[in-house]
Amino acid sequence: MLFAQNTGAISKDSLESLVDITRENLLKYNYKDGVENAYLLLEGAENSDADYYKFHAHNYLGNAYNQLKDNRRAKSNYLKALDIAHNLENDTLLIYIYNNLGNVYAEEKGSAKKGIAYYNRVIDLADSLKIPDKKLAPTINIAWTFIDDGKYSQAYPYLKESLRLLGDIKNNNTRSQLYMLLGRYHHKTNKLDSASYYFTQGLQLAEADSLILPASLICKDFAAMLFEKGEFEAAYKSLEKYDNYKAQLFEKDKLAQIEAANARFDVNEYRRNLEISKKEQAYQDELISRSTEKILIMVVASLILIITLLILNKINQDRKKLIHQLKEKNNQLVDARDNAERLSKLKTEFFSTVSHELRTPLYGVVGLASLLLDDKSLKKHESDLKSLKFSADYLLALINDVLQMNKMESKQVKLENIPFNLKELVLSIVNTFEFTRLQNNNKVHYFIDEDIPENLIGDPVRLSQILMNLVGNAVKFTENGDIYISIKLQARVDDRAVIYFEVKDNGIGIPKSKQKLIFEEFSQLRAANYNYQGTGLGLPIVKRLLELFNSQIHLKSKEGEGALFCFSLSLKEDKAPSKEAGFAHEVYLDNLKRVQKILVVDDNKINQVVTRRILEKQNFECIVASNGVEAIEKASAENFDLILMDLNMPGINGMETTERIREFNKLVPIVALTAVEIEEVRNEIYASGMNDIIVKPYDIERFYQIVNRNLSANIEAVSKN
Repeated sequence: MLFAQNTGAISKDSLESLVDITRENLLKYNYKDGVENAYLLLEGAENSDADYYKFHAHNYLGNAYNQLKDNRRAKSNYLKALDIAHNLENDTLLIYIYNNLGNVYAEEKGSAKKGIAYYNRVIDLADSLKIPDKKLAPTINIAWTFIDDGKYSQAYPYLKESLRLLGDIKNNNTRSQLYMLLGRYHHKTNKLDSASYYFTQGLQLAEADSLILPASLICKDFAAMLFEKGEFEAAYKSLEKYDNYKAQLFEKDKLAQIEAANARFDVNEYRRNLEISKKEQAYQDELISRSTEKILIMVVASLILIITLLILNKINQDRKKLIHQLKEKNNQLVDARDNAERLSKLKTEFFSTVSHELRTPLYGVVGLASLLLDDKSLKKHESDLKSLKFSADYLLALINDVLQMNKMESKQVKLENIPFNLKELVLSIVNTFEFTRLQNNNKVHYFIDEDIPENLIGDPVRLSQILMNLVGNAVKFTENGDIYISIKLQARVDDRAVIYFEVKDNGIGIPKSKQKLIFEEFSQLRAANYNYQGTGLGLPIVKRLLELFNSQIHLKSKEGEGALFCFSLSLKEDKAPSKEAGFAHEVYLDNLKRVQKILVVDDNKINQVVTRRILEKQNFECIVASNGVEAIEKASAENFDLILMDLNMPGINGMETTERIREFNKLVPIVALTAVEIEEVRNEIYASGMNDIIVKPYDIERFYQIVNRNLSANIEAVSKN
């Protein structure tokens, strides 16, 4: 903030000299000498009983401590100066001290209104005294206070008035700080060219007069604006200059010397108070020695001691009682904690069971709907079948969202590091929303930077969940519009790629008041024109998943102008040679010239039909087993190229069945085909001897990819043997 430096000619030369020296030190940011000379001025003024110079001393001390961010000492000295100014009935001094008190309160959290009230007192006094030049500092400071509070529209009239008051006055200190505020205002109101102009001009003025404090403030704010514009090198240079100026302002040696000066002043104060106390004590002792009241005092003291002991005993008894009550409360809390943990475990088990029971029939619905969509004879029912599949997919997404949130609350989600192809992942996501896109008459555009490595290592499932939630939101809250998916390479560090993801739409947008709320669980925007509401879990899941990636989601949106979500991830590049499972499968099939035989093990009749028909559509020979015992018998009686194994079956489950098959057949690929939560049993699945996992209900293309990959691997293993 701008300080009002007081001046004036008086007759006491030595005190006046100290005033000039102190002011010069503070103008040059030499706080150590400034504070020491201010204390010398204060002592001299007190010895001479010169209130005017006491005001000067306290005002300069307040200025120094305010710049050093020691608000307690600054306020104390300013309030003492205010009392002196009132006693002197000097309006000019009141102008200075009201402005400087405004600075203290404006920078104190929750006291901005009080600070502005002091600035307005200055303006009123200047008007009444008809000295308009004294209005400049408080007018600039009011604008400064509003800008610090983010109230830019309220700040602008004061900035405009400040420029008028400053006019052609050549005061680089004031002008540079005013230009810094204009730069901040234009930065925050997205007028970046104007902001850049004022920051540059202000910095030139400050550096021309070696004004370190204004220069440091301008460099800091200029760096923030340059960083948002993406001019990182210029921002870094501006921050370097800010650090250099800050170091000059607050050198450790200077701060230590200031503390030493404070300590000397405090010690002198203590000594004076001690001398006064000693004199008072001597006087009291003399009175007591001449009086018979000594005995009475001793009696009273004894009574007080007895009463104190009784009170202490009562306190001790109450303390014991409270300790006993506290132990009981602690025991209750332990019981409550154990009960909460038990309920949490039951909730997790419940969700896991519900997940399996819901996904199993959904497998039949999604699978049959997909098969019927491919049946050309049912072309006239294509729209109905798409709606059926969309509804089933939506129900599956709903189940997955609830389960995902439950797992994250239980801290059960851990990221995987497996190879994946980013382009394939994005194309799969775009295809998933084809029905909703057509329903809302939208267009989806995507761009993937060619410099991004084709194959990466990370957790494609979690990344897919993040992107699907963001794209899903964009598609369903946009009608007759466009959705843009942009993926760019930000940087490469060793074997890692920093990748920027952005999902943008031109839909209904998000009002500023709701932009934090939407990341809370079960929160939704009101969407009167949409029949697709959702659970309000999508964005909270995105936020929590990105925290697992050590990243965070950013949102830019205006109501009625669409929304932009973006984040960055650091992913490792997969430099191992890639294998196209589908291509290898076709090559081996051409070589072998025979139909592949697959054993499907599933106790659910509908699932058997769906899986068999999906496989037979690709000309696989499909054999079905309804339980583990039947599967073992068939696997031992004939050779299969692949076994699809359900996990939950009556009798012996899928993992036990696999272990028994492995006793006589080590090579046949066995793929888990299950609706259970994979994170809960993944290790057990692989430990039992299975090679891969397919989660029901699945995407048919993904199903074929996994089947072909394992068939190809089996052909390679057989050929080697």
